[in-house]
Amino acid sequence: MSWLEVSLTVDGESAEAVADLFQRHAPGGVALQMEPDASGEGRAERRVLVSAYLPVDDRLEEKRRSIEEGLWYLSRIRPLPEPIFRQVEDQDWEEAWKAHYKPVPVGRKLLIHPVWLEAEAEAQGRVVILMDPGQAFGTGAHPTTRLCLAALEDMLEPGMVVGDLGCGSGILSVAAARLGARQVLAVDVDPLAVEATLRNAQANGVAQRVQVREGGLQSLLALQEQAGAEVQLLLANILAKVLLHLLDEGLSRCVAPGGRVVMSGVLEEQAQGVVERAAQAGLDLLEIRREQDWCALAFYRKLAP
Repeated sequence: MSWLEVSLTVDGESAEAVADLFQRHAPGGVALQMEPDASGEGRAERRVLVSAYLPVDDRLEEKRRSIEEGLWYLSRIRPLPEPIFRQVEDQDWEEAWKAHYKPVPVGRKLLIHPVWLEAEAEAQGRVVILMDPGQAFGTGAHPTTRLCLAALEDMLEPGMVVGDLGCGSGILSVAAARLGARQVLAVDVDPLAVEATLRNAQANGVAQRVQVREGGLQSLLALQEQAGAEVQLLLANILAKVLLHLLDEGLSRCVAPGGRVVMSGVLEEQAQGVVERAAQAGLDLLEIRREQDWCALAFYRKLAP
C-alpha cells in the first residue's frame, strides 16, 4: 500500500490543534517533531513539524479535502502555512513516521525520548521519559505540557502521591513516577488514553507505581479510596472550559488539604476566570507560569478549619 504524507510546520501553540485535526483522518499515525532552537533565545521560539499519513485508497480525496478544509478554518484563528503532500510507499512510511521524532528536552531535568531510540541522555544529567509517539498528545511539544512538566519538577517531593486528571499519553504520570512519586493515580475518559498510559508506564519500568482507570473525578476519588492514599499533588492539563466545569463538580476534593494542584491548558485571557473559580472551590493561587499565550496555574488547597 502507498501512503500520502501531509505535513506542515507551526508554532507550539498551533501544533496540538493541527495534530487533533490530522488524528481524525489518519489511521497511519500522527507525528510531532520539535525543530532545533536556532534562535538561542529559549524554547518559546521553537517550532513543531506535524505530519500524518493517509492510506491511498478510495477515501483518500475525501480525507484530503476534509484536512484542507479543517486547516483553512484553523488558519482563521491563527495563520498557518500551506500543507505539503507527498506520497510514500508501504515499506517506507513507518520509518518516515518514526523519523519525525527526536528527543525533546523539557524543563531542567527531563528528556522526552522516543521508545525505539537508544537513550543516551543520562550522561547529560537528564531523566529520560520513554514515550510511544503513536499518540499525538503529551509528547512535550505543546507549551501546556511543558509548563505542567516544569511545575511537576519543582513541586514534586520524593514519596508523594500524585494524581493525573486527564492523563492522555501518560507523560505526566510517567514523569512523576520517574521523578520519585511513591504512587501515581491517573484517569482519563478516553479508553485509548488509558491504554497509552499503561503502555508508556511499562516502557519506563514504573507500571507498579502507576494506576490508571477510565473515567473522571469520581474515578480518581475511587482510586484514592482503593489505594488508601490521598493525592498530595494533582495535575490537570485540560482546556480551561473543562477545568471550570471540573472545579464546579468538586475537583478540589481530589487533592488532600494542604496539597497542591497544577492546572494547565489555560490561555492568558482565561487565567483570571480560572483563578476566581478555584478560589470559590477553596484553592489559593501560588503562582502562574507562562509560555507564549498559555498559562499553568499552581494552587494550594486550604487546610480544613
